[in-house]
Amino acid sequence: MDKLGPRHKMCRRVGEAICGRPNCPALKRPYPPGQHGRGRKRLTEFQMRLVEKQKLRAIYLVGERQMRRYFEKATRREGVTGEELIKQLETRLDATVWRLGFALTARQAKQLVSHGHVRVDGRRVDIPSFQVKPGQEIQISEKARMFIGVREALQITPEPPAYLYRNKNEFSGSLTRLPERDEIPLPVAVEERLVVEHYS
Repeated sequence: MDKLGPRHKMCRRVGEAICGRPNCPALKRPYPPGQHGRGRKRLTEFQMRLVEKQKLRAIYLVGERQMRRYFEKATRREGVTGEELIKQLETRLDATVWRLGFALTARQAKQLVSHGHVRVDGRRVDIPSFQVKPGQEIQISEKARMFIGVREALQITPEPPAYLYRNKNEFSGSLTRLPERDEIPLPVAVEERLVVEHYS
C-alpha cells in the first residue's frame, strides 16, 4: 500500500468510510473524487469485483503482491476460500494489535509494530505481516506504554472481539482461537465472494 498520499481516496472511490472514522469525507461526499466524480454511475462486473478487493486491501493496508499471496494460500486451505483469506488478514500482527485496542487505526497499529514496540511471546517482532497463532501473547513494550496514542486508544476502544483476550493493566493480549467470519468487525461490508472471483 502507498504509505503516503491521500488517506481517504479509497473511501471516496467506494462511497463508504473504509477508514472507520466518523469524520471521513466519504460520509459527506459519497461519490468518487475528481471533476467527473458525480457523473460516473455505471458499474461493470469487473469494477464491482475490483472495488471489493480494493476495500480489503485498504482496510488491512496490504500491497497487491501480498494480497495475491494470501489468496494463493487461502485456495490451498480447506474451507471457504474467501473466509480463509479474511482470517489470514485478521491474524496479521498489525491487525491483531489494532483489534486489541492498542491503536486507534490500522495505520497506527502498523507503525507500532514496524517501530519495534510490540513483543510476541517476549520476543520483539517488527514485521506487520507476522501471522499470530492461537495462544501467542502480544505485549506492548515498556517505552510504548507511555505513548499518549496507546493510552488514549486503550481508554476509547471497546472490548475486543470474542476470539481475542486483552489485559489492560499489563498492556497485553492474546489470540485465543482463530476468528469466525461473522465475528470479524470490518468497518464496511465486504463480499469476499467477489474478491475470490476477481482473482480466479
